[in-house]
Amino acid sequence: MDEMVNRAVTITGTRATRHRRHSDFAGLFGAYLAPFAAHEASVFYLGGAKGIDTLALTWLAENTAVQLVVVVPGTLDQQPVEARSALDRHQARIAQIIELRAEALNTEAYHTRNRYMVDRSGMTIGFPHAGGAGSGTWQTLDYTAELGKPRLIVPV
Repeated sequence: MDEMVNRAVTITGTRATRHRRHSDFAGLFGAYLAPFAAHEASVFYLGGAKGIDTLALTWLAENTAVQLVVVVPGTLDQQPVEARSALDRHQARIAQIIELRAEALNTEAYHTRNRYMVDRSGMTIGFPHAGGAGSGTWQTLDYTAELGKPRLIVPV
């Protein structure tokens, strides 16, 4: 396996994060993302949505030197305001933004985005909402497992 793929990590997680304090997530990222972000040649793929995607992007941009790649199912303009704001704030830290240009933002478009990220990563770190079975986060984690890649699951 290519060395860069081994260092690439997909981040997936719930969009519902208001049930915890912002500092709680910073602590979780420090514990569970930092060990994989110690090498500046590491690449982190993020989905560009609100919630975990935005919080993880902000934490990684402010606390690490890793390469950040944001993958959106449609176009950047279609992303939620909260997510676009974080992307604008950390634009200088984002190595690449990939727009998959789905015709419709539906379940299949999000699953395609998730598979795109996992296919290019050596592992996935997921932050599912407790009790959120059947979510896009779980679809991503299950796809990772189907490929025989490691996954770290941190319920929030």
